[in-house]
Amino acid sequence: MSGDKYAVFGLVIESEIALPELLPAPDGATPDVAIRVGNAGEEPLISAEEVNLVVPKVASYRIRGGREIVFAPREGASERNIRLFLLGSAFGAIIHQRGLLPLHANAIDISGRAVAFMGHSGAGKSTMAAWFLDRGHRILADDVCVVVPDAAGVPLAYPGIPRLRLWREALERSGRNADELELAFDDMDKFNLPTPRPSQSGPIPLSHVYLLEKAEDQASQIQPLSGVAAVDALVANTYRGGYLARMGGTKRHLLACLHLVKRVPVFRASRLWGFDGYDEEAERLEQHARSLVGREAPIKQPA
Repeated sequence: MSGDKYAVFGLVIESEIALPELLPAPDGATPDVAIRVGNAGEEPLISAEEVNLVVPKVASYRIRGGREIVFAPREGASERNIRLFLLGSAFGAIIHQRGLLPLHANAIDISGRAVAFMGHSGAGKSTMAAWFLDRGHRILADDVCVVVPDAAGVPLAYPGIPRLRLWREALERSGRNADELELAFDDMDKFNLPTPRPSQSGPIPLSHVYLLEKAEDQASQIQPLSGVAAVDALVANTYRGGYLARMGGTKRHLLACLHLVKRVPVFRASRLWGFDGYDEEAERLEQHARSLVGREAPIKQPA
């Protein structure tokens, strides 16, 4: 196979289709995952050996061994839509096949530590990340934050796709013109906001995790989660976690979540819905995050 090489989630991708959303891989890097056009099958399947995803009017994707994605585009499908599912659901299967932990979360860099904001679709992860971006923080990951422990067991968060996907209302509220940006998906009022591309694609330690939720009353709160509640939050907010039972990965995934909550604090951050008072609530969250990062030991620089 011959194609361009890219880096994302700590993996090197060699692809027959251009993936302009991703960072280029370092020169000479050995591919971990190959993406090519071919016969991908027409029957949906999720098993321990492979995953076949069929997206009507877009493409079918066959994912095998954590190393290969073969896709068959539908006639007339746009490359934008093909890439959306390729880098989304199909790559979620690759990540699970490789035994990695993908949180359904955005992650930002605060003083060299990753802070993750997880939640269901529509919980406000990308809107919160855009608020931090506008205040000078680097966006580490959008929608999918892959966490892998290092040799010492320290959870590391790996860079994801350098962009945010935002609805028109959120973009315009931040002072941006949605019509100047690329649509995230055909016929959807959601747009890709490119974020600054880092000079290196290495991971950084994960400081802590917030679960974004809607406040049930008129008060925003940040509450620690521990034990079963913390593990349940991670399990429920694992990207494409529904694949795991049929892939035979449930036990491995649960152990990964248990390890994470032993090393990383998890908080429930409930907030009032809408944009009234949004800045004040986000500032409160930023102050909380900074206070936790400030208590951690400095990151040792290589000699």
